[in-house]
Amino acid sequence: MKGFAARFGVAEALFSLKCLLAAVLAYWLALTFQFPKPFWSVMTAYIVANPLSGAVHSKALFRLTGTAVGGVVAVILMPVLRGSPEVLTLALALWLGLCIYLAVLDRTARAYMYLLAGFTAVLVAMPIIDRPEAVFMTAVARVQEIALGFLCAGAVHSLVFPGSVSDRLLARVDAIVGDAERWSIDTLAHASEARLAKDRRQLALDIAELHQLSIHLPFDTGRRRLRVGAVRALQQQLSILAPLAAAVEDRLRELRHSGHFVADLEALAADARTWLERTDVEAYREEAEVLCFRARELEPPVVPDIASQDLLKLGLLVRLGELIEAHCHCRDLRRQLHAPTRASVSEHVPELLRAVAPRPLHEDRATALRSGLNAMATVCIAVAFWRLTAWQSGEGAVMIAAICCSLFAGFDQPAVLLNKFLVGWVIATVAATLYAFAILPRVTEFSVLIAVLAPYLLYCGSLLAKPPKALLATGLLLGMLNTVGLNEEYAEHFPTFVNSALAQLLGAVLSVVMLKIFSTMGAARGVQRLMLANWRDIGAFGEARGRAGLPALSAWIGLALDRIGLLAPRLAASGNDPGGTLLGALTDLRAGAALLRLHNLRKHLPGETAAVLDRTTRAVAGHYRAQSAHRKVIPASPAIACAIDEGLAGLAGTDPAQAREGMLALLTLRRVFFPLDHAA
Repeated sequence: MKGFAARFGVAEALFSLKCLLAAVLAYWLALTFQFPKPFWSVMTAYIVANPLSGAVHSKALFRLTGTAVGGVVAVILMPVLRGSPEVLTLALALWLGLCIYLAVLDRTARAYMYLLAGFTAVLVAMPIIDRPEAVFMTAVARVQEIALGFLCAGAVHSLVFPGSVSDRLLARVDAIVGDAERWSIDTLAHASEARLAKDRRQLALDIAELHQLSIHLPFDTGRRRLRVGAVRALQQQLSILAPLAAAVEDRLRELRHSGHFVADLEALAADARTWLERTDVEAYREEAEVLCFRARELEPPVVPDIASQDLLKLGLLVRLGELIEAHCHCRDLRRQLHAPTRASVSEHVPELLRAVAPRPLHEDRATALRSGLNAMATVCIAVAFWRLTAWQSGEGAVMIAAICCSLFAGFDQPAVLLNKFLVGWVIATVAATLYAFAILPRVTEFSVLIAVLAPYLLYCGSLLAKPPKALLATGLLLGMLNTVGLNEEYAEHFPTFVNSALAQLLGAVLSVVMLKIFSTMGAARGVQRLMLANWRDIGAFGEARGRAGLPALSAWIGLALDRIGLLAPRLAASGNDPGGTLLGALTDLRAGAALLRLHNLRKHLPGETAAVLDRTTRAVAGHYRAQSAHRKVIPASPAIACAIDEGLAGLAGTDPAQAREGMLALLTLRRVFFPLDHAA
């Protein structure tokens, strides 16, 4: 049945019908309440539409909040600067730039609020820039129109065959946990590098998807609402899996290459692989405890002169045990999410929920600043052209330019995306002309109006449900609804219509030109900036003194994995080898984690030993600072190997548990910098 629905577009058709129903309801109520611009309610019903009802509610709430804030800013600025349109324009441009800067940094659903706050102030102020006394009523009307649109959309998408975020998450959780287990299985089975690279990339994308879906969970209206904490805990455990799987992969490869992968290790790896493949076993935790016990039994003793191959075996066995434990936690959380009640299915679940920490996201301040400055310049240029030419409909160019610069800010190549939107807008302008002067003059009843608009809106709504076509569909919808002007009564005047349509197209074209000049950054450049961000952070670890200057280990892993998730689509667009670059980013993640572990260990060690480890961490961090300065990967110097060996020697005679932890971290650094040094 699902295959039939997917093949014939039943889901897209149902979604489009719900969008049309919400838009019709919003239009009818806007006419009933005599709102000045009913088409804003109609557009809002489409803008906040989403197949998942929870996403509709979150987007609508942020849109309403942003609109209200933008309206308040316009109400404050216009009376104060009423005597100077130039200063008012500059103030609005500065406000728009600030909001775009904050939105690009945020990278959550909340970013939509900042965008709306920015361009709503422009939309409210520009049509009445010479009539500031009307600003309050204009702002109130805009908030009312948008609130009505999102209330109608929320009601329809919640009551008519609602799409549940929780159901979508449950459908994805099994697949995502399976992807994580597949990476570990392929690692233990000595799969090809291409297969392992695919596994790494998939897990990074899965973690990002979990994060995005969890944002909408608090707004879900399904019969069952999943706990956000459980989803975030699963995301955190999946993040922990990534460096563990990479460490096991590295040590297995080296031991196999050097001929030290003995029969006991081979049997343990085979049994661990079998355990991962048996997903239907209820007693998975009991079997996991047996595997972890066997791994501890095989650990070579930690002695001052431990042999290099024994250190590798120790690293493999410890990380394999931790990997198995992390997979157990993932299975516990998966069962918890599927459980019919919130009662804990495992004694470990409450502890996992308490350990959840906010997930840090990558911030690109340079891109955010460039996007904000571009929007400021675009608005100022559009206003200058409008005022100097005294174009009657020139404010339309300013408004559309502000919207386009906002919606497409923060992308590597925003002009490419905006081109798709612009194509839809051009087609919509042609359609709007046909409707405005050939069809609508003959319409005298509300029901007939809806009937003649329905084919166009239904087609565009079905495209809106398809991510590859969403930008085109957005242009088709907004261009049509904004240009044709669904007001209380038909009152089109051809010269005015043409002026308005041309102004809007000019605003979109100006946005494309400005985005190409100021905001375009190739995919390869985006990849480099993400790698540089990792190197700068790791370089700073060596300069930090005390815990105040260092992130938590889980925070660093989450941030580095977020960057890996951002790398994947950029690598695909740039045509570079995704496997090698993603492996490099994962290697950097492990190096940063090792440095943080050494920092945590230093405070428990005697002064002389702590000083030795301090020299090691400074040498490693200095290498990453040098890479950041040169903006490329550089070979590790022999001094780093000496510093690592000095650290290993310095741990001799310390507490065995501390020596074990320090040796494992130093082994990670040795493997990161000298993976081909088989004597390591």
